[in-house]
Amino acid sequence: MLITTSGRTNEAMIEKAKNIAEQLGAEYIDRNKRSVRAIQKQVPEDCIVVGKERLELYPIGENQPFFFHPSSAMFRVKRLLKGESDPFLEAAGLKEGSSILDCTLGLASDSITASFAAGSKGKVTGLEGNKYLSFLVANGLRQWDSGLEIMNQAMGRINVETSMALPYLKKLPSDSYDIVYFDPMFEEEIIESEGIKALRNFAVYEDLSEEVIFHAKRAARQRVILKDHFRSSRFAQYGFKVIERKSSKFHFGIIEK
Repeated sequence: MLITTSGRTNEAMIEKAKNIAEQLGAEYIDRNKRSVRAIQKQVPEDCIVVGKERLELYPIGENQPFFFHPSSAMFRVKRLLKGESDPFLEAAGLKEGSSILDCTLGLASDSITASFAAGSKGKVTGLEGNKYLSFLVANGLRQWDSGLEIMNQAMGRINVETSMALPYLKKLPSDSYDIVYFDPMFEEEIIESEGIKALRNFAVYEDLSEEVIFHAKRAARQRVILKDHFRSSRFAQYGFKVIERKSSKFHFGIIEK
């Protein structure tokens, strides 16, 4: 991984880029008015560009960068502000003050919605196995200005951990979170989404297993939630009670404690 600055840079931005390179164990390269493609032609590696307002990830061979965006969480939170419901929150039974461990953070849409609903007394932790995605999403959650202060606060409360689900769950004491959540559809959604196709090589996929579910049930005080394709065999395999959603390609499954 390479770290550089945007084309129009300054000393503060250069210092920030160098600090990020050190944090990630990556190589800092001076921009020197070159294009990212020119830099990658010289050093063929993925590149994170540090700009004034955001970080952009340029996977090698891709023209379009990835940058954090709250995605569907924007309109979901706006719906909640209008008093409308959210299927994920209803399935999770999540309310003000709830705590949730999102084992498949991805672009954090569910975690943002959960953090908004849980409020300042709640707790939301998201797990991402790839350290570069983890860093970009964590940075984006702190810096993105949604135009809604209450949503900015919700994003800022999310704790992002760089870890796969199983090792993290195994270290947790019993009854650590009200809710433990899995969305194994995330990898499929990355590939389908035109705006973030470049991330397909960064997605770290971890399938469910008896061991993962065992520790999820141990770590959850109230319930374990699974979002999956409506035809998925995982619901029956791991004992989830299915909440069917007509006209939707995915359902939610629940294991009550």
